[in-house]
Amino acid sequence: MTFAEQLESRAGRLSRRIAFPEGDDPRVAAAAKILARRSVVEPVFVGGEGGDPDAGGALQRAAAMLRAGAVDGVVAGAAHTTAEVVRTALKVVGLRDGVRTLSSSFFMEVRGFRGKGTEVLTFTDAGVVPAPGGRQLVEIAGEAVRLRRQVVGDEPRVAFLSYSTLGSAGGRSVERVREAARRFRALQPDVAADGELQADAALVPEVARGKAPGSPVAGRANVLVFPGLDAANIAYKLVERLAGALALGPILQGLGAPMNDLSRGASVSDIVHIAAITALMSGCD
Repeated sequence: MTFAEQLESRAGRLSRRIAFPEGDDPRVAAAAKILARRSVVEPVFVGGEGGDPDAGGALQRAAAMLRAGAVDGVVAGAAHTTAEVVRTALKVVGLRDGVRTLSSSFFMEVRGFRGKGTEVLTFTDAGVVPAPGGRQLVEIAGEAVRLRRQVVGDEPRVAFLSYSTLGSAGGRSVERVREAARRFRALQPDVAADGELQADAALVPEVARGKAPGSPVAGRANVLVFPGLDAANIAYKLVERLAGALALGPILQGLGAPMNDLSRGASVSDIVHIAAITALMSGCD
């Protein structure tokens, strides 16, 4: 069973109600029919007949329904811009208590490269925060860990990425990443984490043995915390296009309730996958 199939199966057991404020979009309408037929979620159109996105602020009404608990999640963005979705989510739903930065993760289903078959990697933040400071990197990592446990369901192993591995190079960026890794480990000692690590040391066991012997995550990382949006966004697109990976996201993390953004070029299958992820995000704290 593929990761996408697992998402649908697990989401279906939760019986969540997901609001769609853009039901007049043919892709959203087709995805909603699939979701209902497969019993993945119960689609709820907001904004009048068919969910017209311009009918009296359907996006805001959907967010208000989420805040009030009338639905379990919102999926939008087929017609609205990312900025509109994010602004509405922050204004109406708000951040979860204790969270100061809205961020995002991509789930990348990649072909086996470590001899373990197909794997799912988390790339964060590849969609929201352009130049995160050290404190923000810590928070982004924490939210990515929480999200991975909800959606993938395995144990996160976190690598804070850099162009340096454990002191092999210097610079302000390296120091920022290194300090973020240290702070994260202090805050979440139960989560395996290390940094700074180069990408090959984080992902490839043979490289890790030479560059980072004794590291708790080197060669085994499944959550990759990038030093900035440039690196993360470029990396996910390269992996998607050159390695043929399935990229699901960006999934918004840090909100008080799950509200996710679609690309305006989203396919029907993209919408189905994001709806399933949104349902899983509502399934546990």
